[in-house]
Amino acid sequence: MSIPVDSVTTGAEVVDPDYPVTPVPLHARKSFLSLAVVLLGFTVFTPTMLAGAQLGAAFTLSELLQVILLGSLVLGVYVAALGWIGARTGLTTVVMSRYVLGQRGAKLASILLGGTQIGWYGVVIGTIGDLTAQALEWESYPARATVMVLASVLMCLTACYGYRGMFWVSAISTPLILILAFWVLVRSLDEVGGWSGLADVAPSTTLTWSVAITTVVGTFVSAGTQAPNWTRFARTGRQAVAACAIGFLIGNGLMIFFGATGAMTFGEGDFVLVLYNLGLVGWGLFLLFGNLWKSNADTAYAFGVAGAELFEKPSKLPFVIGGSVIGTVLALVGVQNHLVDYLVLLGVFVPPLGGVIIGDFLARWRAGMPEGQQLAPFHWVNLGVYAFASALAWLANETGFFIPPVIGVLVALVLALAAGRSTAGRSATGAR
Repeated sequence: MSIPVDSVTTGAEVVDPDYPVTPVPLHARKSFLSLAVVLLGFTVFTPTMLAGAQLGAAFTLSELLQVILLGSLVLGVYVAALGWIGARTGLTTVVMSRYVLGQRGAKLASILLGGTQIGWYGVVIGTIGDLTAQALEWESYPARATVMVLASVLMCLTACYGYRGMFWVSAISTPLILILAFWVLVRSLDEVGGWSGLADVAPSTTLTWSVAITTVVGTFVSAGTQAPNWTRFARTGRQAVAACAIGFLIGNGLMIFFGATGAMTFGEGDFVLVLYNLGLVGWGLFLLFGNLWKSNADTAYAFGVAGAELFEKPSKLPFVIGGSVIGTVLALVGVQNHLVDYLVLLGVFVPPLGGVIIGDFLARWRAGMPEGQQLAPFHWVNLGVYAFASALAWLANETGFFIPPVIGVLVALVLALAAGRSTAGRSATGAR
């Protein structure tokens, strides 16, 4: 079977039109509409509703809306800043890390981001198998495993098509999923007597505002750190910022809200299971496959470009396939039942990387990250900044202090900015 991918071979070198390790040239940049569709499809993600369910059970409607707005603003600003840098440089997050952490130090970013995404890929594949078996009342493990393998093949092939494949899957499935989600929202409101009835629903559990906002931010902060993987195709920085706002502020916020209303009205935060409870098994499976197909294709693309940087290869294709195989094996052994806490913990350690990139870019690279520049193997100052910010974020997570991802990002950004300006200042003094 041939892999439907646009890569061509020149001599012994594979040329990948998605430019995984080089800047995206101007002629390959995409329209704003195209970019917005891809990022919205990335964040309209049904597992996000599970986070919304926790919030819906703990807050009144007015408090819920405030929590979602504040958390989405924090997430949106962070991702938009990285997205803007991606458009300015034309580089993926892991390749930008070469300039920030050093040629060898960037391998840390590739392992961290690529490993996280392979884990998520396995969790999603396992979730598809489990929910399909639940919907169709299958007891057989081979039947569940077959669904996992077939779903993984479909998602892997979509990622092999690169940006183009993800655009078309998002363009077709996202509007249909949103229409279905809004329809179920209407059914939810009918269940409780409209918006006034929803506003009267009393919380059944408690959460602090700090934990709640951390939950909102944590839903996509790890994946959002890799937003440059797609915004590097934007024609301008403004387009990248606007597309990130649509995806991470509006799209992610809506999915959290849908999950919250499901918990408030039906006692269930996952709309797939809400549809099952309404007797709409077919629509539930449609929502499940359509939504997770496009989101997991984005995940496969992300670990593909991370692998290309890690091994310094010009094509993402072998790493998309290899990562998909690893993720599928993890799903087959039940990783979805054991890995979630680990992935949440990684959410503490990924955001400081984005903070270092933003701070260092503002200090040293606003004029551009020149291709082919000789880079030091390690940028020890920025590696130290990342380690220190990660330690503070971990400590905040352990003690329940404030919002750990925000602490990690802000500390890393400020310290990297200060260190970068100090280095630039010394260089300028030396030049005189």
